[in-house]
Amino acid sequence: MATTYAWLWTLLAFVLTWIVFHVLKTKKAATEEAETEAEERRDGATDVIIVGAGIAGASLAYALAKDGRRVHVIERDLKEPQRFMGELMQAGGRFMLAQLGLEDCLEEIDAQEVKALAVYKDGKHATSPFPNDKRFPLEPVGRLLRNGRFVQRLRQKAASLTNVQLEEGTVKSLIEENGIVKGVTYKNSAGQEITAFAPLTVVCDGCYSNLRRSLVDNNTEEVLSYMVGYVTKNSRLEDPHSLHMIFSKPMLCVIYQITSDEVRCVAEIPADSIPSIANGDMSTYLKKTMAPQIPEHGKLRETFLKGIEEGLLEMKTTATKRMSSKMCDKRGVIVLGDAFNMRHPIIASGMLVALSDICILRNLLRPLANLGNTKKVSDLVKSFYIIRKPMSATVNTLASIFSQALVATTDEAREGMRQGCYTYLSRGDFGTTGMMTILGGMNPHPLTLVFHLVGITLTSMGHLLYPFPSPRRLWQSLRLLAWALQMLGFHLVDEGFKEMLIPTNAAAYRRTYMAKATA
Repeated sequence: MATTYAWLWTLLAFVLTWIVFHVLKTKKAATEEAETEAEERRDGATDVIIVGAGIAGASLAYALAKDGRRVHVIERDLKEPQRFMGELMQAGGRFMLAQLGLEDCLEEIDAQEVKALAVYKDGKHATSPFPNDKRFPLEPVGRLLRNGRFVQRLRQKAASLTNVQLEEGTVKSLIEENGIVKGVTYKNSAGQEITAFAPLTVVCDGCYSNLRRSLVDNNTEEVLSYMVGYVTKNSRLEDPHSLHMIFSKPMLCVIYQITSDEVRCVAEIPADSIPSIANGDMSTYLKKTMAPQIPEHGKLRETFLKGIEEGLLEMKTTATKRMSSKMCDKRGVIVLGDAFNMRHPIIASGMLVALSDICILRNLLRPLANLGNTKKVSDLVKSFYIIRKPMSATVNTLASIFSQALVATTDEAREGMRQGCYTYLSRGDFGTTGMMTILGGMNPHPLTLVFHLVGITLTSMGHLLYPFPSPRRLWQSLRLLAWALQMLGFHLVDEGFKEMLIPTNAAAYRRTYMAKATA
């Protein structure tokens, strides 16, 4: 009996001790949290530091400032960017701009409406319009534009708010204390080294980000190929409202109207064989190898050749890159834009994903009166990685698979996939309509994309088996199926089986972020 009482008293003492310890620990954590918030309120003149003022940085600055945040944007070069990536704003991206109150930034830059995708292969061509989707609240029309002009409009809109400080400077490093990012060290335009503090730092300084390596482990970028681009001036295509995609060899060419009298010509080149622009090899390559494959239809070849000589001064090459989105575990900092997630530009949806991410992040942060509570912000950021998946996973998967499937090759199975993609995009049935809705960013639904990828695979196998399934054709179709499953399987693992295959995630995203504009 005495032993029993002793055990009971010991157990009671243990329970009481644990309760007291737990209560004290909770109070201490709450006190530290309150002290942190009070400290940030008292000392911080800035709520958010944004590194980079490109599409993502300028848009985020405006969105957060409209919510009353004090925003300090530090951009390495505030002159108009001269680049030829990010020149197509999909209809879905235009809708995201409207959600952020930034759609007027597409005005006064001579942007052109894009209403369709025109595809060309082996002397055949077809034009597939972006379809009307009753679930999409805007007209299914995108914009073709000069990227630099658009960026400048976004910067001007953000800087027009009194609580936005837009400054030219180069960020050298992040300031960390006890594993929490407190701000940045940067060199301003006068060469002075300055430290700036804020409870939240957002890194969106593009694909060449130097800060990414210190924030995300094992997040390496993969160079897939190179794009060479130039402008043909004083020209207008016969169909200026279509993005013209030529299934050329070894890789694609794209031609589109970026202003009322300028046409952009872009050719993709394998990463291991880039002709030199300086010594004229690039011009020779474009004239002799690529130009004969450009169709004469719609003044495409004429425009392509005219711009090679005229566009030498503006001719540039840029790498196409792929980089999976990886969570940043550090508190007090968020990574966005191309510094966070990249995909092949073949479906021109990088701006769409960035703007979608900003809408999500803005909505998550909006209820927080103060961003100094790094634990709460960190918890919200974890939600951000999940909520963004319907859009980002759809775009990343489609861009990666198209970039592989549309490369010309002597492999019979892969050529069958290339032909299947052309057929699926050009035949004008429900498959084409559904794929065009996804391409336009109007239906961010990974599972729906999977169904269409299965449809493309079956169409491609049908081409290989036609007119009758001989043993050789059957073998090639099975090889094609294995390759398609390999490509899809990679993204199911990379993006997450749950995020790709459970439709409730996409439905929740559509209800919240694809509803009628409220900004």
